[in-house]
Amino acid sequence: MFVRKQIFEGSGKETLFFWGARQTGKTTLLKTLYPNSLYINLLLNSEFLKFSQNPDLLRQIITAKLPDKPVIIDEVQRIPEILNEVQWLITNTQVRFILSGSSPRKIVRSGHNLLGGRALRYELYPLVFPEIDNFDLMKALNSGLLPRHYLAEKPKKLIAAYIGSYLRDEIIAEASLRNIAAFTRFLESAAFSNGEIVNYSNIAADCGVSSVTVKDYFQILEDTMTGRFLPAFTKKAKRRVIAAPKFYYFDIGVANYLLKRNHIEKKSEQFGSAFEHFIYLELYAHSNYSDLNYSLSYWRTATQIEVDFVLGDHEIAIEVKANEMVNSRHIKGLKQFGSEYNVKRLIVVSNDEYYRKIENVEIMPWAYFLNELWGGNIIK
Repeated sequence: MFVRKQIFEGSGKETLFFWGARQTGKTTLLKTLYPNSLYINLLLNSEFLKFSQNPDLLRQIITAKLPDKPVIIDEVQRIPEILNEVQWLITNTQVRFILSGSSPRKIVRSGHNLLGGRALRYELYPLVFPEIDNFDLMKALNSGLLPRHYLAEKPKKLIAAYIGSYLRDEIIAEASLRNIAAFTRFLESAAFSNGEIVNYSNIAADCGVSSVTVKDYFQILEDTMTGRFLPAFTKKAKRRVIAAPKFYYFDIGVANYLLKRNHIEKKSEQFGSAFEHFIYLELYAHSNYSDLNYSLSYWRTATQIEVDFVLGDHEIAIEVKANEMVNSRHIKGLKQFGSEYNVKRLIVVSNDEYYRKIENVEIMPWAYFLNELWGGNIIK
């Protein structure tokens, strides 16, 4: 059993939406946190048919005996019309709902309401470092951190099935895409942009579609929470900086499969890319789970001086290095960033054995860094 960090910090007694890609563990978490709640699972055909044919059935059930626990509706995006009943019940009975699903895309695109600001939004991501006892970095970098994949001895076939049944088939169906072959090629081409600045024209040429279509495809990945952009940090730049965003898939294992990576070993080029991806996912999850909601960006000048991650309003600058002995050559980007902005901390996350400092730059072993991050000692 994983003890998840998502505990709906700051939700109080409000109704909330709870989104997350398939197999991140939403259902398990909700049943753990709210074992005595009324639970309606619209993924079940029997439930889907009952409520789709008669949405006001929800009102009849709730008003018959007002529950004192949150009412959970799972896969709510399958029946957008039911949100009209939810809104009426929130307004007239003050019953609290937790509305869970893989993404709000279908609801938004169908023109149905998202409760007009009456519900808070929360998300669940793949597993993160503090949720796993005896965390195994190499297993995480090879298998990814979707719970089922991380636990599997041989996850490759599970990941292949996941990509086939969810990333391809289900998302294609939900987005009503006609050119299935092009979108399938796009998923692989987008993986080559993982952790890199996105070049829409190059991806369009690879997929045989227009740049506009590629942008729409990326929007689908964002809407379905299977990928996201990391914006460039451009505030008050003294020198010309790159403004285009980078892109990351939501899970390392998914990116590995699409990139056709073999087993990742330490000191390989693949290790460095996967390691940076891993630290990004930890930072993104921490920002949201901690309710700090600090921004994440990267910084790169036109002369290719770069910092991997900038937290908040240039409060913390982080460089990720796969090296086991970071030296002054590896901190040039951080030093340059620190000379241009008022930075609280400059940090290298690496495979070093010991925490140490080179001038004003902190060299942190990756596990030390993550313990500090999740312990609330990096950014507050």
